[in-house]
Amino acid sequence: MRLHASCISFGGAGVLLLGVPGSGKSSLALRMMERGWGLVADDQVDLAATEDGLMAAAPAELSGMLEIRGLGIFEGLAAAPARLALAARLRPASSIARLPQPSRWQALGRDVPEFPLDAADVAAPEKLSWALRAAQGGLRQRAGAFAP
Repeated sequence: MRLHASCISFGGAGVLLLGVPGSGKSSLALRMMERGWGLVADDQVDLAATEDGLMAAAPAELSGMLEIRGLGIFEGLAAAPARLALAARLRPASSIARLPQPSRWQALGRDVPEFPLDAADVAAPEKLSWALRAAQGGLRQRAGAFAP
């Protein structure tokens, strides 16, 4: 299954960046890569169902490529498939609840936690890191997107 999205990873855990064109998917991927995260795919992501979840990878023709608005398309970057652990739905801050209800993103009969994120928020990289740790059970949360 191919979808319009970007995907990055940390420690082998993939995070799918979902949003309309211009919502900041590639920009957020770039910011995360500068913080040590890896590129999985930019602009188009191929998903495959596995026994233990969803695997994300770049289509062969786009592997190792990243578009940086205003600079162009860079190629030859290291990119590797990753098992999805989380999906971030990029949207404006004005549409994000202070304490969002838990949500799941589904594809191919599998699902992962999903949370809303404003890619333009200066704290977006830190929020993404915290969300991944929460999704993996590394943080206890009283209320919000990952609380039981």
